[in-house]
Amino acid sequence: MSECKVIAISNQKGGVAKTTTALNLGAYLNMKGKKVLLIDFDPQGSLTTSLGFRNQDEMETTIKTMLEKTIRKIPFEKTEGIVQNSEGIKLIPSNMELGAFEKGIAPLINREKILSEYIKQIRDDYDYIIIDCQPSVEILTINALTAADSVIIPVQTHYLSLKGMTQLLDTIDKIRVVLNPKLKIDGILLTLANMQTKLARSTVDTLRNNYGSVLRIYKTIIPLGIKVAECSIEGKSIFAYDKNCKVAMAYENFSREVLRDSERIKNGRTTECRWII
Repeated sequence: MSECKVIAISNQKGGVAKTTTALNLGAYLNMKGKKVLLIDFDPQGSLTTSLGFRNQDEMETTIKTMLEKTIRKIPFEKTEGIVQNSEGIKLIPSNMELGAFEKGIAPLINREKILSEYIKQIRDDYDYIIIDCQPSVEILTINALTAADSVIIPVQTHYLSLKGMTQLLDTIDKIRVVLNPKLKIDGILLTLANMQTKLARSTVDTLRNNYGSVLRIYKTIIPLGIKVAECSIEGKSIFAYDKNCKVAMAYENFSREVLRDSERIKNGRTTECRWII
């Protein structure tokens, strides 16, 4: 087994295709024979639903269950709580109980490191663990960024999404100082783009001009498309739903970028320090 990479998909702004990106990056890596685990770390459970699990509120074992066992040092099997959808994508599901758990751990010492401690016990079984974060910077997101090796930030081609990104960058800087000095920013992914509009083109130009020299901005831009909503309803990845649509081709190109970057770093061919701020 090669060394596992833990990637958090995060932006403080909601509605930027964060869950869609986590799902389809994981699906592509899984199709390429990588051992992948997705973690739904949002109490809304959107990733769980999008993978076809409609009864998450009735699930006996979720990520909340595994975190509680980690806190109490209760032994568990590495596969406990993991479900698999029709495409063979492995997931630790989430539901609204995770929100109550977040409030409950507020008084605990080292509350920011609970997810990290859990992942340490299972990461040897995977090539990639992908965490779908909630769209806010509270204890759960801080846990995810503390546990992650790197972050991918989806940014919708809209001013408010850029603002959410800058807030997240400030949070990442603070987490590096206090909790996770090795945390890297893999890159910024532009999403939900209608490049025929002046707003989208302006946002892309602003992002590249202001951040292109210090952050990796993926070449691929994910277009706006109805197929994303349709495949979520069907509980499938975009590749299983319509592999020839423009959104599927874009996510394939983006995922190839991620995979190439990871392989280069694993093989020691580049450090790409400009990706890190």
